[in-house]
Amino acid sequence: MTRFTVFLLSLLSVNAYAASFDDDIVAALLERTTHNVTYDGSYRSITYPGGDVPANNVGVCTDVVIRSYRLLGIDLQKLVHEDMLKSFELYPSKRIWGLTKPDKNIDHRRVPNLQAYFKNHGQVLAKSSNVNDYKTGDIVTWMLPGNVPHIGMVVNELAKDTGNPLIVHNIGRGPEKSDMLFDFKITGHYRFVPQEYK
Repeated sequence: MTRFTVFLLSLLSVNAYAASFDDDIVAALLERTTHNVTYDGSYRSITYPGGDVPANNVGVCTDVVIRSYRLLGIDLQKLVHEDMLKSFELYPSKRIWGLTKPDKNIDHRRVPNLQAYFKNHGQVLAKSSNVNDYKTGDIVTWMLPGNVPHIGMVVNELAKDTGNPLIVHNIGRGPEKSDMLFDFKITGHYRFVPQEYK
């Protein structure tokens, strides 16, 4: 654990009523960009709850979101798994991957499953081409060339040349902050504020 991570965790441990979700999620997302992560989405058996692939050197786009929420005390692995146990038919796991039951090792690490979870338990926002519709802390999903789903989150900084809000994501080069909001087809736009912040 880096010194910055320890500092960040101390900041995030303040009284939830005094905390701002936007500030905390941005701090967590920016902390993710300090890690050197190899893009690797291979299936791995992980612990449950609170499981993770080797966080300091392996990850995909979903892991940026998962690890950022986890710094806020929110375990998407557990939330998605429990929701899939109750409502498996609301998830695309059978249609896309041929699964007949939830798999706590991988379900939360798949963009379409996170989309289903945020649709069911968060706020669905407009898939707009208007830059002003994308706010700090929003979750955005895209379809990359080759029908590869992608996910990232909006931070509180605008690109100097375009004015677009910057996105923290991992598109294959490790967690990064970049101006890519409108580079690919947007397939989803969500907001998921944990109950602790409401």
